[in-house]
Amino acid sequence: MSEILIKNADVIVTMDGARRELVGADLLLRGGVIAAIGAGLATTGEVINAAGCVVTPGLVNTHHHLYQTLTRAVPGGQDALLFGWLKTLYPIWARFGPEEIFTSAQVGLAELALSGCSLTSDHLYMFPNGARLDDTIAAAQEVGLRFHPTRGAMSIGESDGGLPPDALVEREAAILEDCIRVVDRFHDAAEGAMLRVGIAPCSPFSVSRDLMREAAVLARDKGVMLHAHLAENDEDVAYSLAKFGCRPGQYAEDLGWVGPDVWHAHCVKLDGQEIDLFARTKTGVAHCPCSNCRLGSGIAPVRAMRDAGVTVGLGVDGSASNDAGNLVAEARQAMLLQRVSRGADAMSAREALEIATLGGAQVLGRSDCGSLEPGKRADLAIWDISGIEAAGSWDPVAFLLAGPMRVRDLLVQGRHVVRGGAMVTIDLVAVVARQNQLARALRQ
Repeated sequence: MSEILIKNADVIVTMDGARRELVGADLLLRGGVIAAIGAGLATTGEVINAAGCVVTPGLVNTHHHLYQTLTRAVPGGQDALLFGWLKTLYPIWARFGPEEIFTSAQVGLAELALSGCSLTSDHLYMFPNGARLDDTIAAAQEVGLRFHPTRGAMSIGESDGGLPPDALVEREAAILEDCIRVVDRFHDAAEGAMLRVGIAPCSPFSVSRDLMREAAVLARDKGVMLHAHLAENDEDVAYSLAKFGCRPGQYAEDLGWVGPDVWHAHCVKLDGQEIDLFARTKTGVAHCPCSNCRLGSGIAPVRAMRDAGVTVGLGVDGSASNDAGNLVAEARQAMLLQRVSRGADAMSAREALEIATLGGAQVLGRSDCGSLEPGKRADLAIWDISGIEAAGSWDPVAFLLAGPMRVRDLLVQGRHVVRGGAMVTIDLVAVVARQNQLARALRQ
């Protein structure tokens, strides 16, 4: 069985139960699993010198729309609120097909990997021109990240009072049939799985209550997780009140969309009762601070959520609303926004890093990931802190959120995805060139 020894790390941030930070320690990986942590470890296998580096668990991204890397900074959507932004982009997305979905996913996954992310979810909720969830799964298998794609859906178009154009919605029977297909074909419930599939009707303003209910029943029958957007901004809440006569939290509870097998994206506008509901039911939240800023949605009450016991992870959201997909930058933004809204002591760098690692793994139901402990999966990021951006830093762990924006090495299941700051699983130059070709064609 193959071994890798991470040797002489300045600090290993374990995120274990005691939140230990080990100075000058080694980390032994065997067969894709962490075998040992401590000083003076040895191996006959590969040795990676981590002197001058901080080692952390791989970061975990709990919300993304990978296809959106093809529509960054689109004029007309740059300065719009959520609903106006969507109406600008829907007609462009309707022109996508399988190649656009596959290539944009490769770009987004590589961008995440270079920012230290080892495990990511994705929310794909439109399937134009023959595109399928299979396209993003194929991209993830080439890039090498641990992947939790979700089969999203939109079923209520403009003619029925929804937000998306009719050309992008699907029949609800066909949606449920394809959910069954992708779960049966791809979902792996085993410990250490590289691929798990979830079910994810897009949002209250693009699917029916019936579909939400049936999706929840189906997901629980199949033993997979549920995901949706919820309470993203004031427009979202107003829509829920007008259409359903209740706030988003009540809507979710009424339809069976709370529990440890559910996580909702954004939740910027949850009130105190909704926060208590999520804490009581162990419903997870994907916090997307950069996207929330870009769309003017507000600052999510993460401090209140964490204090109440809500499980919170980070999400970069789609690149059409974030512009980027850098997860370590997202962690810094999360910390800064809580300080802006609640004071300088509202969130420490270490807590933000915990949300970005262990918190995200907990949101996605991955007890085998998110920390560096014997028996956990060998998913880890090695950060070089010997460069100019860290010169003079007294606390290398706290400085991670302001220092290196690109990981030196990323290992997933004990295999290199990034080595020396470069992707090793795909030809990134060729992928980026193809992405730019596709983007130029969409602009014509």
